[in-house]
Amino acid sequence: MRSVEEHQRVVADLIRRRAPITVPLDDTLGLVLAQDVVAPLSLPGFDNSAMDGYAVVAEDISDATAEQPVHLPVAEDIPAGRTDPLTLKPGTAHRIMTGAPLPTGATAVIPVEATNAATDTVEIRASAKPGQHVRRAGEDVTAGTTVLRAGQLITPAALGLAAALGLSELTVIPRQRVLVMSTGSELVAPGTPLEPGQIYESNAVMLAAALRDAGAEVVAAPTTGDDVAVFRDALARHTGDADLIITTGGVSAGAYEVVKDALGAGQVEFVKVAMQPGMPQGSGAVDGTPIITLPGNPVSALVSFEVFLRSPLRSAMGLPHPDRPRRTAVLLEDLTSPRGKRQFRRGVLDTDPQTGQATVTSYGPPASHHLRWLASANCLLEIDEETAELAGGSHVHVWDLT
Repeated sequence: MRSVEEHQRVVADLIRRRAPITVPLDDTLGLVLAQDVVAPLSLPGFDNSAMDGYAVVAEDISDATAEQPVHLPVAEDIPAGRTDPLTLKPGTAHRIMTGAPLPTGATAVIPVEATNAATDTVEIRASAKPGQHVRRAGEDVTAGTTVLRAGQLITPAALGLAAALGLSELTVIPRQRVLVMSTGSELVAPGTPLEPGQIYESNAVMLAAALRDAGAEVVAAPTTGDDVAVFRDALARHTGDADLIITTGGVSAGAYEVVKDALGAGQVEFVKVAMQPGMPQGSGAVDGTPIITLPGNPVSALVSFEVFLRSPLRSAMGLPHPDRPRRTAVLLEDLTSPRGKRQFRRGVLDTDPQTGQATVTSYGPPASHHLRWLASANCLLEIDEETAELAGGSHVHVWDLT
């Protein structure tokens, strides 16, 4: 059987980064910059007030106190957004709002709280140093400065900066577009009445969510039965829109393995990987589009996604921390594992807030159809191929899924 590491390399080699694209600002959150962003202008673009108050010449109010205030005529009113150039004459004040442009000649802003807030002649009850409560042009960003770097994740703050610089679009590494296909004649959509022998389709819903959580885009998630022609037709309808195809089911050794039957003629290599759950796997290409075929049992499908697909997909999108955090924890129970296969058991990871010691217990049976337990687990216990028994108190490797 193929080792887990070997199949990880095979899958990773199939997933390729897309060429950078330039998209509107609103569509870039959570993506990664493909180019540096150089500021086309300075921030602030002009000297402006940091407070609601009065623009003054600092020397005019140098002796002002609450007991001996200085009185100045208010010559202008400057709301934020006023665009005509103004000049402050010595011995006068301009009432000014936060963000409004500082008039030429003004050297300080006195907050309204230190005045009587008058609009004709203002009583100023405190002094101000030159530059006080003034935002100088370029003190945040100087035009020509690289403010965001290629490889940086676009966050709300990064978007705010780009918008403040007047940028309407950014060049980014695009999301991987993934087609998810779930197979099986027994599958029906949730909400549909079940006939005897039928089950609700869950893999496509689950994997589509896992892909979006990993940062990818799901182009479609059709479900097909075990008819080869129908499967091929559905594949042909969507393949051109996808960078990657993921199928679930139809890859084992039964009589109705639609994925094997449809793609087994040299397009996809079907192998057994030395792991539990998730032994039957496949990889290859359909008309030049990479395809990864996962087993049909729900736990096998999602564990396979975690082990083989999540990391290379995130790496192809340039996203930070492509791998799930790996930790070592103390096992709180005895466990057995099939020798010769790497086992991924559902688990509950806990950390003592005082000591920082991580402990873990397995959660639910190891069989691949027990989806309930995976839904409530917060980690995977990784038990290597050579280990058949683990005693409580042993240190084990854990994939943190939180």
